[in-house]
Amino acid sequence: MIWNLVATLFAGLGAAGIALILRSLSRKKLPKWIIPVFAGAGMLAYSIYIEYTWFEFKSSKLPQGAVVVAENAPAMLWRPWTYLFPMTSGFTVLDTNSVAVKEIAGDPVAQFTLYRFEKAHVDQVRHDPYLLNCAKREMVRLNEEGQPMAGSLKQLPANDRLLTEACKGA
Repeated sequence: MIWNLVATLFAGLGAAGIALILRSLSRKKLPKWIIPVFAGAGMLAYSIYIEYTWFEFKSSKLPQGAVVVAENAPAMLWRPWTYLFPMTSGFTVLDTNSVAVKEIAGDPVAQFTLYRFEKAHVDQVRHDPYLLNCAKREMVRLNEEGQPMAGSLKQLPANDRLLTEACKGA
């Protein structure tokens, strides 16, 4: 977070420097207000760049065996440009190294850990264990004791990426 702030300030200073150079090259014919305008535009451009490259940066740092199974790119009212150019603000990762498939009552059942990454002022990561019945496509979240949590049953669609990745070995 602090490094993004420092980089934003330097982007503003760099853009203001470009405006100073342009002003001196024009023999001071450009107005003085061009300097703060360039500084603001530079900081805004860097902030937008960081926001739009966050997903690519975070997903490139994932370890071997981690697979992105879902992305969240909502349109936000306070960022109207996201209606035209969606921005990924969260994603879910399956650790394929943690997948254990066993047979229970004749159905293949996969147990695994899902990691949820959320972009915020400080990036947030949450991890939860799950059970997935590969035949019935039913997924349930597990609590700390490894017991299914009440009300967490979810039916996955047949073409869900999580279903295909978690049930590969089944």
